[in-house]
Amino acid sequence: MSNSFQASAVVLLTGIFWGVYWVPIRTLAELGLDGAWGTGAITLSAVIFLLPFIIADQSLLRGHNVLAIASIMLGGVAFALYSIGFLYGKVALVILLWFFSPVWSVLIAKYLLRLQVPRLRFVAIAIGLTGLFIMLGSDGGLPIPRNLGEWIAFIAGIMWAFATAGMRLKSKVKPLPAALLFALGATMTSLLVAPLLEPVPTIEADDVYAIAVAVLLTSGLWWVISIAALMWATVRLDPARVGILLMTEVVFGAATAAVFAGESLSVAEIIGGFMVVICGILEVWPTRAGSRYSAALERW
Repeated sequence: MSNSFQASAVVLLTGIFWGVYWVPIRTLAELGLDGAWGTGAITLSAVIFLLPFIIADQSLLRGHNVLAIASIMLGGVAFALYSIGFLYGKVALVILLWFFSPVWSVLIAKYLLRLQVPRLRFVAIAIGLTGLFIMLGSDGGLPIPRNLGEWIAFIAGIMWAFATAGMRLKSKVKPLPAALLFALGATMTSLLVAPLLEPVPTIEADDVYAIAVAVLLTSGLWWVISIAALMWATVRLDPARVGILLMTEVVFGAATAAVFAGESLSVAEIIGGFMVVICGILEVWPTRAGSRYSAALERW
C-alpha cells in the first residue's frame, strides 16, 4: 500500500471526523465557553498534552525550515478561526466557505509559485466561483459573506490554502511536533480574539465537570490524534487533493447539522454548495498536465 494511498485515506477519514466537530464546539458554548473561549480551552489542552513529549526529545523541533514551522502554525490559526466560525454562522455554509480553499491553492501555485497549472483547474475555479456567488447571493443581496461566521470561515480558508502549500513544499516536521505547533498557533489565535468576541466567561460550578470532559475529549480526539494524522498526510499530498478529500466534512457537517441542529439550506445555497464541491473534484481530476503540475510542485 503506497504512502499516497494511505495519506489519502487518512485525510478522507479526517474529513468525516471533522464533520461533527461543530457539536462539541456548540456544546461548550452552551455550557459557558462561548465565542473563541471554547476553542482556546480545547487547543490549550492539546498544547499541554503534547508539550512533555517535545520537552523529552527537543531534537524533534530542531533544524527545521522556518517557513515550514510558520506554515504549520498558520494552519493552526486557520483551524482556530474555522472552529470559532461555527458559533456565528450555519454549519454547512461555514464548512463550504472553508472548503473553497482548493481554489486559493491553485491561484497560489499559478501566481506565487509560477507553476504551469492544468486548464481543467481553471475550469474548476470558474465553477467554484460561480457556486460561491450563487450560494452567498441566495437572499438576493451581494454575493459576499453575510455574517461573522461566514467571514471568519472565508478568511480561514484562504489561510489554510497558504498553510497547506507551505507544509507541502517545505515541511519535514514529524507528526507529533507538527501537532504541537498547529495547536500552539490555534491557541494563540483563540486567546487573542476571545475577548474581542465575547466577555470572559463565568462558569457555573455544576458545569465544571461537563466542561472538563468535553474539553479533554475534543482536544484529544480532534486536536491531537486527528491533527497529528493530518499533518503526516498533508506533506505527502498535493494541497488541492488535501482540500478535496477533506470535503467529506461538507457532507457529514451539513447532514448532522440538519438532523441535530435543524439547520436547512435554501435551494440556491444547495446548488451553490454543490458547485463548490464539483470545483474541488475537478481540481484533482487526473490529467497528463496535472501529473506535470504535481511533479513541478515537488521540485519547487
